[in-house]
Amino acid sequence: MATAEKIAVTGATGQLGRLVIAALLRVAPTAHLIGIVRNPAAAKDLAARGVELRAGDYEDPAALKAALAGVDKLLLISSSAVGQRARQHRNVIEAAKAAGVKLLAYTSILHADSSPLGLAVEHRETEALIRASGLPFAFLRNGWYTENYTGSIAAVLQHGAVLGSAGTGRIAAAARADFAAAAAAVLASRENQAGKIYELAGDTGFTLGEYAAEIAKQSRKPIVYKDLPEADYKAVLQSVGLPEVFAALLADSDAKAAKGALFDESRQLSRLIGRPTTTMAQSVAAALA
Repeated sequence: MATAEKIAVTGATGQLGRLVIAALLRVAPTAHLIGIVRNPAAAKDLAARGVELRAGDYEDPAALKAALAGVDKLLLISSSAVGQRARQHRNVIEAAKAAGVKLLAYTSILHADSSPLGLAVEHRETEALIRASGLPFAFLRNGWYTENYTGSIAAVLQHGAVLGSAGTGRIAAAARADFAAAAAAVLASRENQAGKIYELAGDTGFTLGEYAAEIAKQSRKPIVYKDLPEADYKAVLQSVGLPEVFAALLADSDAKAAKGALFDESRQLSRLIGRPTTTMAQSVAAALA
């Protein structure tokens, strides 16, 4: 009897991680799924679905080496610790190499090699570390999650405005679940994924003005888009509690989006998941439901 392939996902209790696990349960039902989590007690729901839980923290190299023992394929979901990512990712990469992982998939950023976004710097550094490791790899260069916008839709309704610095730049965002389905498709694939680089984005782009108009249409409330200078938008983000460094990176991303940095029309994401990506209008409807 063949041994079940062991597929591990770091950050398995995070927003993306849980969706990847759910997708893998659908598309790779015979695989041995492993969730790498900081606190296994917080992931009892995953254990109840047959996922093996292993304790592993990006800051703990020894724990990571133990957690990745015997793993065949690994999805490294990028850390949320901006400014610490490359160092933390190095710990995972070294543990994966020690474990003899046969495929390391990494959630990078759209057009990481050429992106002008400040957020792309650590992704480029991580991609370089992975290449240097000699591990077989696949880069999942994720575009913007539509939830980056719809997550604050309550505030938009309260104030009657979408704020940003993206001008009329088109943003090819897709739902987080779409990107999770893509990761699961790569991990579950019987085709050799080593060396594959996927530029993943929504099928159609939208401007923040169009996003505001869609919210107005569906909510039947007057919603407008207010385009701000980058510095002013950063100040707004700080005023709602974001740390200065993160607020600066998000404002930078918006300003660069005005010049096309978050747009892609290759439709690699929809081809990978075998269906159209979730539209902005569908995401707005889900957020308003």
